Amino acid sequence: MTRPNQMTLLKSARLSVAPMMDWTDRHCRKFHRVLSDHALLYTEMVTAPALVRGGARHLLRFDPSEHPVALQLGGSDPKELAEAAAMGADEGYAEINLNCGCPSDRVQSGSFGAVLMERPDIVAECCAAMIDAQDVEVTVKCRIGVDDQDPAEVLPDFLARVSAAGVGRFTIHARKAWLQGLSPKENRDIPPLDYELVVRMKEMFPHLHLSINGGVASLDEAEALLERGLDGVMVGRAAYHDPAAILSQADQRIWAKRGPRPMDDVIEAMAGHIEAHLAGGGKLHQVTRHMLGLFSGQPGARAWRRYLSEHAPKNGADAQVLRDAYDLIKQAAETALNGENKALEDISKDT
Repeated sequence: MTRPNQMTLLKSARLSVAPMMDWTDRHCRKFHRVLSDHALLYTEMVTAPALVRGGARHLLRFDPSEHPVALQLGGSDPKELAEAAAMGADEGYAEINLNCGCPSDRVQSGSFGAVLMERPDIVAECCAAMIDAQDVEVTVKCRIGVDDQDPAEVLPDFLARVSAAGVGRFTIHARKAWLQGLSPKENRDIPPLDYELVVRMKEMFPHLHLSINGGVASLDEAEALLERGLDGVMVGRAAYHDPAAILSQADQRIWAKRGPRPMDDVIEAMAGHIEAHLAGGGKLHQVTRHMLGLFSGQPGARAWRRYLSEHAPKNGADAQVLRDAYDLIKQAAETALNGENKALEDISKDT
């Protein structure tokens, strides 16, 4: 399998889609890739113990058409992470990313995720082991700090220690994680964002490739952050819930490439993916659940979501369900256009 070269990967990292548990599986990534040729995509976090001790190598499965795509690993044992990174490299991933930002209780109990912000030397040791074990670039996704830490002191120390181990690229979620007192969901919204601190880190560490994550809801915001000197922007929930607004426009606005792919082509590309998935024993809703936000804010969006939600889980459901749901969108668009034309006619008559 041919993975993207380093220059292609760095260009793609200007805009990436965050690793999101239960969301960014291979079907989601395929959908996002149909919308954007260039955005860097990430897997859900896969734990090193699951791969090394649990034999769950099937979790690494992906299609080469998803490239550029990165594998995110969770763990805190250098030897296990090195073995898991080698597995990821063998599977053909373009990047191996270490999770130092997830605040869930389950992750904390395994001594990895955001709790590793308190243990930069362990992170450095883990990254060094991962780098030595294989040839794919190792990167880190982190927070600005946790609990009562002072981010202005903790973050530069973390970056210095971990980069000394050979890591040259970091994605920084510009919020603290409160490991005590806040749920994972609350940790995505309640701790205040500190974009200024991340911008200062780029000024302090100009040799590092730094991407920012957290609260970015539009391409306008992403472009503004890139203009401030950051190397990349990672978008999470906005890319998932309104993928057309983020990913369909990204190739043109971020990389000066093609404009949005015609929606007819998007639907047919995903229909082809669905047919292949069903032929392998899969279920329609495993794909379409990631597509519910495709027409967010457009006429017919509610009918689209309702039709897919009701019909995709049924036995025997196939790609025709997707096409039928899309017909509802086209009908709604035509109705809206006729309404606009009628209003214009009425205005011209009045004048």
